[in-house]
Amino acid sequence: MAKKNINEMSFLDHLEDLRWHLIRIVMSVVIVATFAFIFSRFIFNTIIFAPLEMSFPTYDFLCKTATFINFDTTFCNEKIPLILQNRTMAGQFSADIWTAILGGFVISFPYVIYQLWKFISPGLHANERKHSRGFIIISSMLFFIGVLFGYYIVTPLSINFLANYSISEIVDNQIDISSYIALVRSSALASGLIFELPIIIYFLTKIGLVTPKILRKYRKYALVIVLILSAVITPPDIASQVIVAIPILVLYQVSIYISKIVIRNQKRKEKQHA
Repeated sequence: MAKKNINEMSFLDHLEDLRWHLIRIVMSVVIVATFAFIFSRFIFNTIIFAPLEMSFPTYDFLCKTATFINFDTTFCNEKIPLILQNRTMAGQFSADIWTAILGGFVISFPYVIYQLWKFISPGLHANERKHSRGFIIISSMLFFIGVLFGYYIVTPLSINFLANYSISEIVDNQIDISSYIALVRSSALASGLIFELPIIIYFLTKIGLVTPKILRKYRKYALVIVLILSAVITPPDIASQVIVAIPILVLYQVSIYISKIVIRNQKRKEKQHA
């Protein structure tokens, strides 16, 4: 049966179309998650638990930097004072399942975006679809850069700070595995989603909810929000928050430029049709 034209589709037809796109998204995540579950030992030992070793690239770089400027830091310690443990019967199995699902989502993200784009694009004009061909590539690239930023910057800074923070020498950091994995997961995923800000601003500008003037007007409020977000996804030390805040502020400035381009193109089209 041929697919109906976008103008001929009813509300229920749109819901049915969305349902099939969501089914394809879920199937892609499940398939990739299955492979991630099969190779879970490699994923945990090589990726998830890597920030627990002082040989992790971020620690090595920060240690060399601190040594160069003659600054005492915990990044040069022999080991991180943290012991992982499991205190529930299904703890390790649950950690394995949820990590596989997260890995499935991250790896299949380009396909997820592709399916969402397939649902949205029929409602756009031909020239809008033409100018948005790079949407999937750009949004995927931003997401993966954000995930890498969260994994290599936010995660090790958080682990190093929280593991070395102590209120008394008699207290040992014996951390439940679910708490540790939640930190790695939230740091990487939150950073990946935050890096999608230019894409979000692009679509908000397209539908008229955001303009460059509004973005500039509320820049100072955005700065406060960025600092709050930085405080949420990083340990409560100024250095870590600044490191996280800088790329977000850069993304905000890029978003203003993107919004400006969208408005300029819309005005140009209005003049052509006038």
